[in-house]
Amino acid sequence: MGYRKGYYRKDGTYVQGHFANNRSKSFSGKNKNGCVILIFLFIALGSIIACSESSDSSGNSSNSDCPTKTCGDFTSQAQAQSAYNNNKSCYKSLDSDGDGIACENLKK
Repeated sequence: MGYRKGYYRKDGTYVQGHFANNRSKSFSGKNKNGCVILIFLFIALGSIIACSESSDSSGNSSNSDCPTKTCGDFTSQAQAQSAYNNNKSCYKSLDSDGDGIACENLKK
């Protein structure tokens, strides 16, 4: 695009200056399609990177604050259940099926 100066017509009227598209239609159409593809690729790549970083950081922060315990670390189901009841967010791995009962395979 370029700025076109004002000019006088043959009949004596003045046409004020304005911006004019100096490019051909075929050139500008190809350019727009290429830009749309590049924008889409950048958005896709950015979302992939953002998702991978957020899953890595959330895993590291929960592991540093919570002890890593499994059902094998407890001798009875009652011990595992009391630990689970004290801090359900840290010991969510003790309840594999999500029914609120920790280490169902241990003896009571």
